[in-house]
Amino acid sequence: MGAVYFYHLTRHPLEVTLPQILGKARGAGWRVLVRGVEDARLDWLDEKLWLGPDESFLPHGRAGGPHDARQPILLSRDTNTTANNAQCLMAIDGAEVSAEEVGALERACVLFDGNDETALNHARGQWKALTEAGCAAQYWSEASGRWEKKHEAEAD
Repeated sequence: MGAVYFYHLTRHPLEVTLPQILGKARGAGWRVLVRGVEDARLDWLDEKLWLGPDESFLPHGRAGGPHDARQPILLSRDTNTTANNAQCLMAIDGAEVSAEEVGALERACVLFDGNDETALNHARGQWKALTEAGCAAQYWSEASGRWEKKHEAEAD
């Protein structure tokens, strides 16, 4: 059974933090599905990832193309983590994550903007639902200037 990690963004925006976490997931050898809720936002992230530095390039694609299954990182609104055989799911902008997905994957990550009260409350609700469903969870904060684990819930 996998675990879900919550990343409370307060110092850096998603377009800075997401590539860092994607790099770590790819370093672990995982294929990743980045799940969002709006096509325009995913298109924007797609463009940001293409413009990253050459030495840390993250091969990726937008869902809906002929080569989805070959993408090491796939950006999608879909709930299908098998589209690219993902071992890691990264949920952004309030995208949902189910307890079943957490159990089937190596890792699920919920990235949320701590400066947005709506996003913060949604993430709190996700934490409650997933931990009550028996998922192992960790809460990470960058408030000190570096990522620190602030809380952990064991799996049931």
